[in-house]
Amino acid sequence: MIRNVHERALPVPAERVGELLDRIAEPGNSLWPGQNWPPLVLDRPLAVGAIGGHGPIRYSCTAYRPGRLAEFTFEPAKLRGTHTLEVLDGASPGTCVVRHTVVGTPVGSGRVAWPLAIRWMHDALIEDLLDLAAVAVGHPPARPARWSPWVRLVRAGLGRPPEAVAAN
Repeated sequence: MIRNVHERALPVPAERVGELLDRIAEPGNSLWPGQNWPPLVLDRPLAVGAIGGHGPIRYSCTAYRPGRLAEFTFEPAKLRGTHTLEVLDGASPGTCVVRHTVVGTPVGSGRVAWPLAIRWMHDALIEDLLDLAAVAVGHPPARPARWSPWVRLVRAGLGRPPEAVAAN
């Protein structure tokens, strides 16, 4: 069983980041790191029942609370489970926490692909997303996320454009 959680505390009200969440699947949104990763594309606006994914990862929206939560259930090709992006109220007034959680079980080739490549690529993408959330609300991270040498190697092996690999 996988439980993979990434969080970022931000010194802004949850509503500010919630507006970004609501537009995550729109072209040119300021939350999804599409400059270095495949775009998140859905067959309709973000809502329960929307189907899509990013790159080879396919899923459908199974829960949505505007400004607060978007939950997607994977098509179980490599992972059976969900990934959820939440905007939570922070510990003090006027702050929030952005949390991304994957809960699932690798299936088929995912039993090997998750620990070798998918996990590392996922972690890099989500850290890029959290950096963009911080930038979008005017509080860029003191230390932006950096891709590990392993992520760079896997991306190069997948044939990612060299400029995308060098961008981080």
